[in-house]
Amino acid sequence: MSVIRSRLVLTLLLIMSVVLSACSHQAETDSTASASAVSNDGKDITLVIGAYSVAKDAVGEILPKFQAEWKAKTGQNVKFQESYEASGTQARAIAGGFEADVTLLSLEGDIDKLVKAGLVKDTWRDEPHKGMITRSIVVLGTREGNPLGIHNFNDLTKPGVKVLYPNPKTSGGAQWDINAIYGAGLKQSERDEGKKDPAAAKAFLQAVHQNVESLDKSGRASMAAFEYGVGDVIVTYENELLARMAQGAKYEVVIPDDTILIENPAAVVDRYVDEHGTRKVAEAFLAYLWTPEAQEIFAKHGFRPVNEQVMAKHVSEYPTPKGLFDINYLGGWSEVRKNLYSSRGIWYQVLAGI
Repeated sequence: MSVIRSRLVLTLLLIMSVVLSACSHQAETDSTASASAVSNDGKDITLVIGAYSVAKDAVGEILPKFQAEWKAKTGQNVKFQESYEASGTQARAIAGGFEADVTLLSLEGDIDKLVKAGLVKDTWRDEPHKGMITRSIVVLGTREGNPLGIHNFNDLTKPGVKVLYPNPKTSGGAQWDINAIYGAGLKQSERDEGKKDPAAAKAFLQAVHQNVESLDKSGRASMAAFEYGVGDVIVTYENELLARMAQGAKYEVVIPDDTILIENPAAVVDRYVDEHGTRKVAEAFLAYLWTPEAQEIFAKHGFRPVNEQVMAKHVSEYPTPKGLFDINYLGGWSEVRKNLYSSRGIWYQVLAGI
């Protein structure tokens, strides 16, 4: 009887477990349905933000400003769910099912991946400033006092100089860094030979890469490693260094004569906002990123504003290097992806040592 009783108890426990699980699932479903209903009755709504890691601090300050403005205009309370990853990682996550309503990424090519995945409309560049919300340039960060006398990308090829930049496979920032170094090599070849020499630019990139200490996942991870004392020089966004220095970090910003203009895009993720019923608030948030208020916050965090009036207020803080070039100097993103980052491209030849 004892064995029978034990089996009966176990059977009852199993039945109760199944019932409780079903109830829990139903409660979760009801909760989700309730949240969806609330999002449509004007009281509450949740907006999911998927951004690249470097933008985290600025976006974190912008969100409550938009929240207050939206509440004042509509009476609706907007809440945020936020995710920050390396740009390439974030784009792959969204394409793979992370249901972000709005995305802020490092590269326009990462937005284009979402277009190809059927998530973002191919008209995203029709927004102000061709869909770009911030600008920056690639610079060099050194230890306080610039003890190694770093002044240009050429100095990164010197024996014993330990260089940091992230991995372009995961980081949009790394692609900007490598584009800057490769482009600086092209600029030097023009001065030396009277024309662009891709072979010379590749050799220059190889010489710099030989001194690289590690390839981190993101620009933010690379900056963290530098802060922990790894490396002598970091190749990074100007805004990353300025933001850290504003918080008390003792670094020097070195602006190379030849460097690249960075432009960072944002877009509404059309498929997901339509599924979530969040299009109106998502489009309003995207538009808010171009307002003087938001652009001032970006400027505070070291980004170069795309809003001309705001940029005019900060022009003394952001000098223009004499050899500044943009992505078109390298042939545009399509050419760069093919020539530098394809499976047989220049970057992968550099990695392979060929």
